[in-house]
Amino acid sequence: MATCNAPQDKYNAVWLIFFILGLGTLLPWNFFMTATMYFRSRLRDPSAEVASQMMSNGTTVGVDTQSVLESKFNNVMTLCAMVPLLVFTCLNSILHQRIPQKVRITGSLTAILGVFLMTAIIVKVELEPLPFFVITMIKIVCINSFGAVLQGSLFGMAGLLPTSYTAPIMSGQGLAGTFAAFSMICALASGSELQDSSFGYFITACLVILLAIASYLTLPKMEFFQYYQKNKAKSTYHDDNKMELMKKGEPQTAKIVFLTEFSRESSDPQSYRQRLHSQSVPIWLTAFSVCFAFTVTIGIFPALTADVKSTIANGSAWDIYFIPVSCFLLFNIMDWAGRSLTAVCLWPGKNSKLLPLLLLARMLFVPLFMLCNVQPRSNLPVFFSHDAWFIFFMILFAFSNGYLASLCMCFGPKKVEAHEAETAGAIMAFFLSLGLALGASISFVFRGLI
Repeated sequence: MATCNAPQDKYNAVWLIFFILGLGTLLPWNFFMTATMYFRSRLRDPSAEVASQMMSNGTTVGVDTQSVLESKFNNVMTLCAMVPLLVFTCLNSILHQRIPQKVRITGSLTAILGVFLMTAIIVKVELEPLPFFVITMIKIVCINSFGAVLQGSLFGMAGLLPTSYTAPIMSGQGLAGTFAAFSMICALASGSELQDSSFGYFITACLVILLAIASYLTLPKMEFFQYYQKNKAKSTYHDDNKMELMKKGEPQTAKIVFLTEFSRESSDPQSYRQRLHSQSVPIWLTAFSVCFAFTVTIGIFPALTADVKSTIANGSAWDIYFIPVSCFLLFNIMDWAGRSLTAVCLWPGKNSKLLPLLLLARMLFVPLFMLCNVQPRSNLPVFFSHDAWFIFFMILFAFSNGYLASLCMCFGPKKVEAHEAETAGAIMAFFLSLGLALGASISFVFRGLI
């Protein structure tokens, strides 16, 4: 693609738009995940409230005060999020060919906006726990399905521009979790009742999605974007459909082309095996490594971590802020720090056997978090009761996830020949999504063991 005559991105406006759109891809899921305190409060039954008061008065000890819906909320929420994400990540290759880009992006953003508006309205509506639970899970399925379509379409659109314009999308996605956690903390700090603060929290999400829609509608008016759009139109005229799809797949997120490539290559096992191996180190080891990394991470977070109770709050404000700060905000900050470190440090190297071993060692976090003060519990004792232990484990857990998983995603395409890098990226992206879905499933086992 010739860039010598390309216009300048004035005021970095296009860069900023892609940053906002990147923020919009993961913000919906993070807002729902961070608001578990509100959702679970709506699932409590009167008998649980009475038992909770008895516990606070010291008259009852060790009573499970959670309803079935409340206790299973985190696990079911994660499963309802990750399975649609995996399915629609694969379907993106089909949707890409049949639905125009503008319809996919604006349609997805509008649908997500509608879900958040409905969520904000339901805050003010009294519902029984079971209907509220079902409606919430349907909304989570919807936002992650549309979010997967939006993400695939956005990275495809970024493929029109210079490679550096993938970075703002990744940066926006990295900020989404931190922004959601910080918004929840601000809502709680307002001093309002949980219901009122949650309403303001979801309205904030609506405003961000509206900003993303407005930004996308502004994008075609930018001279910088128009230039590359025209170049793409010219090249597409001379290329077949396969080459068009391959050009739109960035190494990190070439999810869009994976299903098409997989179905074609599966008819030729020898060719597919060649794509999975290169020289001395097979790409499948890196692919399974990133899958394992996210299986462990989603198996623990937030299904276990969001149920940890502070042992030092003693009725203070820290009891309210403990999970939003120590679980969600800390995880997102340290995960972002780990991802950012890969920009300056790529140790261990791509052919090192140490990387899979480090990822395997992260299984230690499963028993460590299980032995924290996760409540309610019926099988295991609490060994790490102090809040400091949980915070320490969370720092290591989140940082190792961001750093090691990002190393895998960086090294995967580098283990094959240059012309196979995009297919390798598609394979890596698929195994990443597979890890998310497997983690959501295994979280039921981890929670049940406690």
